[in-house]
Amino acid sequence: METDSEPYVRLASLRQLHQAMAAMNSARSLADTLQTVADGVVDALGYELACVNLVRPDGDLVVAAFSGNAAAEALITGRVGSRESWERRLSMGESWGDLIFIPHTEGWVLDDDDVPQWYTDGPAPRFEDEWHPSDRLFAPMYAPGPQGGGACGELIGVLSVDRPRNGRLPGAWGREALQMYAFQAAIAISNARLRSNMQRALVRLERDQQALRASEESFRQAFEYAPSGMAVAELGGDQHGRILRTNDALCRLLGRPASAMRRYSFSDLVHPEDIGTLLRTSAEGGRAELRLARRDGTYLWVSLRNSVVADAADGPRFLLTHVEDIEERKRRELHLAHRASHDSLTGLPNSAELRARLSARLCRQRPQGALPAAVADSLAAFESFDSFEPFDSQDAAHGPPAFDRGHDFDFPPEAGTFEGYDHHVHAVAPDEDRDDGTKGLAVLFCDLDGFKSINDRFGHNAGDAVLIEVARRLSDGVRDGDTVARLGGDEFVILANGLGRADAQDLAVRLRNEIIQPIRAEGRAVRVGASFGIGWAHCGMTADEVLKSADERMYVEKRSRPKQHRRAG
Repeated sequence: METDSEPYVRLASLRQLHQAMAAMNSARSLADTLQTVADGVVDALGYELACVNLVRPDGDLVVAAFSGNAAAEALITGRVGSRESWERRLSMGESWGDLIFIPHTEGWVLDDDDVPQWYTDGPAPRFEDEWHPSDRLFAPMYAPGPQGGGACGELIGVLSVDRPRNGRLPGAWGREALQMYAFQAAIAISNARLRSNMQRALVRLERDQQALRASEESFRQAFEYAPSGMAVAELGGDQHGRILRTNDALCRLLGRPASAMRRYSFSDLVHPEDIGTLLRTSAEGGRAELRLARRDGTYLWVSLRNSVVADAADGPRFLLTHVEDIEERKRRELHLAHRASHDSLTGLPNSAELRARLSARLCRQRPQGALPAAVADSLAAFESFDSFEPFDSQDAAHGPPAFDRGHDFDFPPEAGTFEGYDHHVHAVAPDEDRDDGTKGLAVLFCDLDGFKSINDRFGHNAGDAVLIEVARRLSDGVRDGDTVARLGGDEFVILANGLGRADAQDLAVRLRNEIIQPIRAEGRAVRVGASFGIGWAHCGMTADEVLKSADERMYVEKRSRPKQHRRAG
């Protein structure tokens, strides 16, 4: 092309230009495309030197490819020129269409800027269109516009060319060819960048997929082979809580196959008393201790921990549930709680448990109306006593104690008025002077007569045997909802609700008759007697006041009987 004269162009020159364009569109990578663009300027357009300056993400331009001179290539490849300096160059000189030509008469002011450049030696021009060594010719490369039109997109780079082989400034054909080449080069570079980005995205996607597959396999193995039970359940919607997947440990724990587990939700398996705990845990995530049904109909205590997880960035959410067997721990806790609240010898509730149960039935507000005389006397005698605070001996997960059926309510210590608690039924005492049909909470204080002599004569083992048998007889002689407690030593207390005054006296007589029957202890038959004092629990009293009242009445009853009648022998 360098020997072609305007307007005649050889077919070979067109063929070279076509081959150069085809080559830069078939390069495999962005780096190959950039180098092919630079080589095409030298091979097909007839310039001795060509440089591709590529716009970086920060806006500056870096020398990305060079062709025509190995020394110059080593000198400036990889060097960066600021966007400001390049904007200055592209606004100077003469505009040849999209090309920018800066003649040597103007370009000397650019010698000291930060754009990488090379210098060539040569004589001054001898005629008007001769190329001067300090002349500069730039072909800006713009990304294709939205409609695929001309150079109306953003600047992606600048082609710099130097020293036409014919030594002359390019004519109309040379300028048109360079401008067209720059346009095609911009398309090739944009496509190469797109392919490069796609390749990187594919590599990242494949890497992410490999990591996801590895993560899924790791989760599968951790899920399937976990030593404790695990399950994946639905979160939200109509199928909330439905079990989707279980591991072998959970199936063994509940005695159910995996196929059967998928027909249930945890709400189908939980103990009815624990359904509220399960619903709160499922909705909020977290942990809870509750009972799940096994295939054989028994219930197993488990620690259930829920984690809310997402299947993908915007995918459905699930509950990952970890189920741990805590049956043995719960059994130990129940045993310890029982030991703390029950007498070790007789197995009856101890003094602390008795006071807790009694306090649970009493509020601090006295009902309207006059108190029975005996109760009023007790209150006056113990006005200086502090109220006893209830002791909760039951784990919250086990529900209310059996004795408290029909009265599952406890008033907060700070409450000053009770209008808000309409369902609380005040404990009242029957009238002492007449049987008005009032039913109350009777407190029977029992003290054994003659027990000390058995201890002294036959030893503590015999005494223990007597206490155990008396406890059994008292327990057998009361109703299921009543409480029999050992207060200490040879003293027992019975709490019996819903009794009138005559009912309480009949109960005391019946229990005394049971106790005085012979007891087998250490190979011999012994007898003990029993004195009973009947007190009445009344709201406004404390547990200690109620027990003291019954204790005093027991001593009154004991002293009123002849000594020989107090001992059974």
